[in-house]
Formats: sequence, C-alpha cells, structure tokens
Amino acid sequence: MNSKHPLPEGDTQPIVYVRPVDVTELPDDVQRELQGATRVYAIHHEEGERMALVTDRTMAFVLARQNDLTPVSVH
Repeated sequence: MNSKHPLPEGDTQPIVYVRPVDVTELPDDVQRELQGATRVYAIHHEEGERMALVTDRTMAFVLARQNDLTPVSVH
C-alpha cells in the first residue's frame, strides 16, 4: 500500500530503538560490570547512537518512556 498519511505535528516524541545485544559484543570493561549477564538491551537514538544498556527488555521500554521517548523493538 502506497498511500500517503500526514504525520502528526507538534507533540510527537522522538523514536528510539530497543534491540537485544549479546554481552560478548561489548567492550571488556562493560562485560565485567554486567556480572554474568549473557544478553542486554540497548536503546539507540534514531540516528543509531547507543544511548543506554539495560539488562531487561521491559526496563528498556520503561526507561525510554520515562524520558519522553517512543521505544520501538528491533530484532
């Protein structure tokens, strides 16, 4: 479907992306701080910059919403 829809103006919240990350992909110093976790969830700005890491997916969404951001899951 290629219909154009107007985007809401004014009070829209920026989108952030929540994606799972294997701890082994992170720097060694970050891995040490995670104390045995194997997977964390990263919150990325819409331009791709990582803003935060949390150990729980639900907490990632809560954190985003508490900061007036709209979280979207990325697989």
